[in-house]
Amino acid sequence: MATTLKKFNLNGEEVGKVDVLDALAEKNAESQLIKDYIVALRRNFRQWSANTKGRSEVNHTTRKPHPQKGGGRSRQGSLAAPHYKGGGRVFGPKPKFDQHVRINQREKREAILTLIADKIRNGKVAILDSTQMDEVKTKRISNFLKICTSGKSVLILGEGAWQEVEQDGKKMKVSVPQKEHDNFKRSMRNIPKALFCHVADASGYDVMAHVDLVMTEKAFNELEQYAGGK
Repeated sequence: MATTLKKFNLNGEEVGKVDVLDALAEKNAESQLIKDYIVALRRNFRQWSANTKGRSEVNHTTRKPHPQKGGGRSRQGSLAAPHYKGGGRVFGPKPKFDQHVRINQREKREAILTLIADKIRNGKVAILDSTQMDEVKTKRISNFLKICTSGKSVLILGEGAWQEVEQDGKKMKVSVPQKEHDNFKRSMRNIPKALFCHVADASGYDVMAHVDLVMTEKAFNELEQYAGGK
């Protein structure tokens, strides 16, 4: 049985249905592959800039805290020792570099498409015919989300315009923002737990972290091409 998704306009009115390709609807990668992808993604989000001072780096006097003999106390050499207040940190974090984890592109594709396919199977995906708005109107977007989603967190994916650029002597296509999304994005800036991004820039973490998924029809077509490996 073919899988279909409901298509709405910005007023929340159902205006049709969109068929889902079997290549997307039946996508089901291994859970370990998805976990590895999400863990690598989160590691790459980290700045690795945490820094603490060791015993030799803190600004302290070099005078001994008390005489070594005659007091009945254990010998102490410096107030910079870790067990003194303001002393250095033992095995504290230091800045790390070159910690980037390489993500296999085939595994990335499988993970993202599986997460989206899971939302399709659970009825958490809606299609928006267009994001074109003549003016910025937050209430209109808010009413649309109340009608077409569960009212929890939502990720909205829009299509981008493809341009050919040359880098290091190689030609490649990149997705660039479209002006027709501008009023839509401004209208949803004050809506909590709502995120807009282009379908080419969406990560598996964005899909996983939001309950509902809304895509423009053109973005959905772009996603199906991605599912087909094009």
